[in-house]
Amino acid sequence: MHKLGDIVLAHIQFTDTFESKKRPAVVLFEELGNIVVAGITSNNNMQGIQLTTKEGAIKESVIKLNYIFTISEKMVEKELFKLSEEKKKLLVAELNKRLQ
Repeated sequence: MHKLGDIVLAHIQFTDTFESKKRPAVVLFEELGNIVVAGITSNNNMQGIQLTTKEGAIKESVIKLNYIFTISEKMVEKELFKLSEEKKKLLVAELNKRLQ
């Protein structure tokens, strides 16, 4: 079972095409075989929460909180790493700001 802060490599379908590509994403929660995730990009010009190579990212990256979607558990290829407790708190705080 995947938990908040797990970084996974998953097959992601983009909204503007029927293609799916393998991309990293951060797990927000899992329920009944569905996983709600936020996308991660290596485009550091994007806004979001920074991820560094020291934290486990392959490249300096950004968690895109404006790109949240649901995937099937079957779309996850593997777990890459886990966010630190501090970064998980930041993730939840940033999501809360957007939900209010």
